[in-house]
Amino acid sequence: MENWDLFLAPYQQVVEELKVKLKVMREQFDNLSDHSPIEFVTGRVKPIPSILIKAKEKGLNADNYHEIQDLAGLRIMCQFVDDIYTVIELLRGRSDFEIVEERDYISRNKVSGYRSYHVVISYPVETINGQVKVLAEIQVRTLAMNFWATIEHSINYKYSGQIPENIHARLRRAAEASARLDEEMSNIREEIQEAQKIFHRKK
Repeated sequence: MENWDLFLAPYQQVVEELKVKLKVMREQFDNLSDHSPIEFVTGRVKPIPSILIKAKEKGLNADNYHEIQDLAGLRIMCQFVDDIYTVIELLRGRSDFEIVEERDYISRNKVSGYRSYHVVISYPVETINGQVKVLAEIQVRTLAMNFWATIEHSINYKYSGQIPENIHARLRRAAEASARLDEEMSNIREEIQEAQKIFHRKK
């Protein structure tokens, strides 16, 4: 790759534009004094070393890097599991991008315990040379799911993907505990939301 900045510029644009659009969605719920299914949004363009590793794993050369689905990545955090599916419906209803793939790792979580909902989109970017469509991945998850995934990612990096079985077992138990936490929070959802409304009114 001769010019990484030029190649990655559309992906950076996707991240910045989608962060703004998704935050506007959240603000619209707030302005309606309604519960927002979006707690907060983060985004990033995959670092070059990570791109090279993933390309090698997939057998891609520089001409095919655009096939990597998560060069541009966004995460939408939700308070409750039900909020995730509300967000997915909102994404499906948008006309400014096309959904090309969905992967539900919540109803069918991975063996590792990983849970999240992934949506791969094709997003049109306007450049000085015209419109180009680039792939981006949006991950939608609860705060509990994100905490577990962040820790698991760090441990996986430490062991270069070869996590010892005893650590794997502990991670799976932690994933089960995370799922129970989400379930309990959903069970008292009305109490939580009422308390949050009172808190925001006082602010």
